[in-house]
Amino acid sequence: MKTVSVAPGRLDRWLDGFGERHGAVRYDVTPSSVTLSAEDGASAVVAVPFEPLAVLSREGLVAHVLRDRRLGVLLVRRGGYGAGVFAGGKLLDSKVGSRHVQGTTKAGGWSQQRYARRRDNQAREAFAAATEVAVRILAPARLDVLVCGGDRRAVDTVLEDPRLKELVALVRPPFLGVPDPKQKVLEQAGADARAIRIDVDQESPVP
Repeated sequence: MKTVSVAPGRLDRWLDGFGERHGAVRYDVTPSSVTLSAEDGASAVVAVPFEPLAVLSREGLVAHVLRDRRLGVLLVRRGGYGAGVFAGGKLLDSKVGSRHVQGTTKAGGWSQQRYARRRDNQAREAFAAATEVAVRILAPARLDVLVCGGDRRAVDTVLEDPRLKELVALVRPPFLGVPDPKQKVLEQAGADARAIRIDVDQESPVP
């Protein structure tokens, strides 16, 4: 079993190629996944991005992934944050930033507690800065979908702000694992958020 990522514009050709390599293909389609079962026993499961899939067919899947959407990306980690708005794969608006957060210390007693308090305060300041960026960049953007990444607890902390409550309902997988967000990290996250993930098993079943 392996997982591949396919850009939306390449999905139709990838599906054709799977049939060319493995023979006639049966499609089992649900709102959240599309399973391909080939004549030679190979199979593939396509995770429907931004589910649910409304038209339950191969053609419906291709049209679904090619649909123009205003995509928001929110990345938050202790050391940095980024927010971006994408349309048609292009970045329309964005902001990234970083805040220093104290690392752990081996010191004990009062010293360790002092470092812990300082670290917590710095983390709160970093998350507050990330929240303000999300409010400025994402909240007014009329998004169709929001994809998040970084640290889950940090993202949850940002989205708890009442000014972002309308964005919570727009959150869709995948949750992106990213390093501290820089501009290039944010741009790549936009591409990764739109990519279609396919689990491929080319092993023939045992008779």
